[in-house]
Formats: sequence, C-alpha cells, structure tokens
Amino acid sequence: MVAQSGGKPADAPSNEPDKPGQSEQSMGGLLLQLNMMARAFVSSPHRNQLFMLGVGVFTVLITSAYFQRLLIAWNQPFYDALTRKDIAQFVQQILVFIAIAGGLLVLNVSQTWLGMMIKLKLRQGLVEDLIGQWMLPRRAFRLSNSSKIGVNPDQRLHEDARHLTELSTDLAIGLFSALIYLAIFIPALWIVSDGFNFQFQGYTFSIPGYLVWAAILFSATGSLMSWHVGASLVGLNADRYAREAEFRFSLVRVSEHVDAISLNNGEKDEERQLNLDLRAVLLAMRRLVTTTTRLTWVTAGYGWFTNLAPILVAAPIYLAGNLTFGGLMAAVAAFNLVQAQLRWPVDNFNNIADWRATLLRVANFRSAVTTIDAQQTEASHIKFAETDNDGIRLDDLVIEASSGHSRLNEDHVQIQPGERVLIVSEAGANKTLLFRTLAGLWPFGSGQVSIPKGGQVTFMPRRPYLPQGTLRQILSYPQPVAKFEQADFEHALSAVGLGHLADDLDRNVRWDKDLADEEQQTVAFARLALQQPTWIVIDEALEGLDEGTRDKVFAIFEKDLGKSTIVHIGRPGSKASFFPRTLRLLNDRTQADRAAEKPDRDEADESKGSV
Repeated sequence: MVAQSGGKPADAPSNEPDKPGQSEQSMGGLLLQLNMMARAFVSSPHRNQLFMLGVGVFTVLITSAYFQRLLIAWNQPFYDALTRKDIAQFVQQILVFIAIAGGLLVLNVSQTWLGMMIKLKLRQGLVEDLIGQWMLPRRAFRLSNSSKIGVNPDQRLHEDARHLTELSTDLAIGLFSALIYLAIFIPALWIVSDGFNFQFQGYTFSIPGYLVWAAILFSATGSLMSWHVGASLVGLNADRYAREAEFRFSLVRVSEHVDAISLNNGEKDEERQLNLDLRAVLLAMRRLVTTTTRLTWVTAGYGWFTNLAPILVAAPIYLAGNLTFGGLMAAVAAFNLVQAQLRWPVDNFNNIADWRATLLRVANFRSAVTTIDAQQTEASHIKFAETDNDGIRLDDLVIEASSGHSRLNEDHVQIQPGERVLIVSEAGANKTLLFRTLAGLWPFGSGQVSIPKGGQVTFMPRRPYLPQGTLRQILSYPQPVAKFEQADFEHALSAVGLGHLADDLDRNVRWDKDLADEEQQTVAFARLALQQPTWIVIDEALEGLDEGTRDKVFAIFEKDLGKSTIVHIGRPGSKASFFPRTLRLLNDRTQADRAAEKPDRDEADESKGSV
C-alpha cells in the first residue's frame, strides 16, 4: 500500500481492467528503460561471457557479409557463362558456388549456436538480477502492497523475461547484420549505377548512385506506412500481457484454494470470474488481431512488390546497354540485399512493438523493485532502529491504515530479555498490522520501533510457511541443515507430538498439501523448538491449536525456550497466566478526528473558566 499525503496508506491496488494500452505506465521512455536493463547486465556475473559471445556473433556477421559479397559477384560470371553457353566456365562457377555456399552454411550454423547461447546467458543474467533485487529483505512484501506490479510478479520474472531476452537477441543480431551489410553493399550498388544517364524528351541527366537512392526511397516508404498503421501495437501488446498475467494469477489462485471452493460449492462463481478474466484476455487479443491485420496489408503487399521492384529499377540500365545480363542479375541481387536490410524495420515492426511492450513491463518491474525501499522510506513516519541488548522498545507508536489507527495503551513500552508478554486488542484494532510493524514491514504511522539487531528476532505469522524441500529443510529454514544433528530434529518433532514424522525427515513432497492445517502450524512450533531463538513474536499462531497440542507448545516455551523472550499477539485463552504482562492494542481515532474535537474541548474549558 502506497502512502498518500500525510503518510496515510492507500487501499490495495485495484484489479479492475484498464483502458486499452493503459495497463502499464511508461517509466520515462525507451532510453531510460534501456538504461535500467543495462544496469542489470553490467552488474551480472555473466557479462564477460556475454561480451565474448557478442564478439563471436559480430565476427560471424562480418565474415558472412564478405561471403555474401562473393556470392553476389559470382552472379555475373555465372549468368554470362549461361548466356555464352560456355560449359567449362559454367562448371567452374558451380564449383565456386559450392565453396561459397559451404562457407555460408558453416557461418549460419555458428550464428545460430551463438545466438541461442546469448539468449540463454541473457535470460540467466536478467532473471538472476530480478530475483536478487526482488528477494532483498522485505522488498517483495513492500512491492506486493504498493502497486499492481507486485501482485503477480511471476509473469514478469518468467514469461516476460524469457520473451524479452529472446526478442532482444534476435532483433539485435538482425539489426547489426543489416548495418554491416549496408556498409559493405551500398558502395558496390553505388558503383553499379554510377554514371548512368537518363534520356527524357531530348534532355540527358544523371543521378549518382541511382540504385542506392531507389532502394532508400522504396524502404523508407514501407517503413513510414508500417509505423503509421502499427504504432499502437506497443500499447496493445503491453495490455495483452497484463491481461494474460491476471488470468494466470486467477487460475493459480483457484488451483491453490480448490478444496475451499468445493466445500462452499463455489465452482460456478469461480467459473464466472475466470470467464471474465478470459474475456479480458480475448478482448485484448482481438484489438491486437485487428491492428496486426491492418499492418499485414502493408508488410505483405510491400513484400510481394519487392519481387518485381529491383528488376524495374535496374531495367533501364540494362536496356540502355550499360549492363550485361550477368551484370543485371548481380545488380538485382545487390539491390535486393540492400533494400532487404533497409526494410528491416518494416519486416520486424511487429516484433519491435512486441519487444517494446515486453521491455516496458520488465523495466517497470525492475524500477519498482529497486526504488520501493526509497519510496517507502520517504513515505514512512515510523522509525525503525536496532538495539544492542536493551530488548524491544516501542515509543509513541501509532499504526495507520485505511480503516483507522491503532496504538498501544502505553506510550513507552520496554520488553526486557526473558519476558513473556501478551498483547490483546479491542474491536477494530488490527493485530496483524502491529505484528507487521514490529517486523519492520509496515512503515505507515508514527513513533519508533527498536528491536535487537542482527536479525535475532523470529517472527511467527498466523499462517505457517512451509517452503519446498524435505521436512528436515523445512524445520531448519532458513538456516542450513548441517547446523543441527539428527537427534535435534527428532526431539523437535517429538516435543510437539509429531514424532511419527521422524522417519520422513528426508522425504521431499508438498508438505503444505500433505499435512493438515493444524499439523502445519505444529511443524512451525517444532521449528522454534529446533532453532531456539532468543526473541519470538507470534501473531495468533496459537489460536488454531487444540488443547493437547497447545499444552505441548507451552511445555516447549517452559523448557526448550525457557530463556527466550516471547511476545504473543492474540487471545489469552486458558494460558493467560503464562504471560505475567499484558498490553492492549486500542482502536484509536484518527488524528483528524482528534484535531476536530480539540476546538470543542477548548471552548468547553473557556466556558468553565468564565463561570
């Protein structure tokens, strides 16, 4: 949730469909987006490999251009031999062609391999950078509560990143190839058409480099027409990818909660929502289809005319007797190659639009991830600090949310090492926001939170998190398994009544699906018994346990965690006596309400004084 003026948090981002092409906001234009992505690759450990692969591709492209020039030059002696019916020369030129084509084959295979390796390394470097930035402490949480970008980042990290690296590689190689070929073949085409004189109504005039200017004019016309017709493809592609991501997120959500949906007979409601998301995808695709079809009229028509254009352009030189038939075919081949490189934007316009849309999404995500800390620091009014050994201190803490404000019944709270503290709340006070504030995740409000430094505090949320892996890895998470002995794992499971799972410590299954909800919560307490942290903050995690399991957990608190500080946010239940100290979380009125009432109180005081 982003902060509004006055530090007031806004509501969660809406999932309502945006207007076409408006699902993403540009982060400042193409240059800034490219700069954002360049920083990701410069900091990548794979940059040296990418540089070497790039040098390899450049070398292959230069060599390929040289072989193509040999191939074009081969046209003249070959066709002249056909014209003269010179069999010996014809056979010789066939052998020359085989040598040139063999070299081009090796170069094409090399370019394909190098291109695929660049895609692989680009994707590895980009995704590793995005994941590394996203997984910095607290960033993923902050992003998920700040904008729609953080709601379903999996699409950007997976499909968008893959698509961007593949398109970037293909377009970059194609562009460099076009530039190299133009640098080599424009001079050759200029020489072919240089000195040719046109005769028109008794006047003679010449156009230096006639074939070059014809190729430029022909390609520029196609490029301008393509841009005019297909300019909206960037926004339409971005909108389509946003809708695809929302649809995928809805499918994952239904899959994760299919048991609750079935128990509530909610299949029809979920089907209705999924169909709404699907229709949003299809609507975006229909807009894309319409624009792409219009663009195809231009690109396909341009492509067909390309078959005839070079002969029409070069025919006057041949008919004037300035070229042999072999020279005509060489000129046509050179013209075709030059105008093919010049029309690269036309042939790749759809891919360029797709690339721009994907670049926008990935660059926006990286920008959001890398700037979220600074944004929330600027918006934050709660100060967070670390203490050496003074315990947990809360000074003048007020927690702000869109639904209201919460504060503790004591302005200055000092929790000493080894204390057992219970925090209960009155109606309307948000206990979970207090838990997140203590963890440094919720910055909106005022006051200061000071906790022991160095990550010594273990925060236990209401819903347990069981990462992928073996049960042994889950219990030691996030610490290394090697830190604990086999007996430690067995003791932790036995202490919470899960001793029967000791033989399954190295079984790798979906434990969040294999275990019942209460067993998952119990595993989380077994993790505490194993790791024995010195500071523990619990958010209502004791509420869902049955009486017998709760007794085992409190036995762990007394024995294994006897020296630990325990702060429990929730209802006291039958174990209230375990917590000698109780704090209350109050549903505070907003500062605006208190300010509005202050004049009334002042007037009342004045009236009392005048009596």
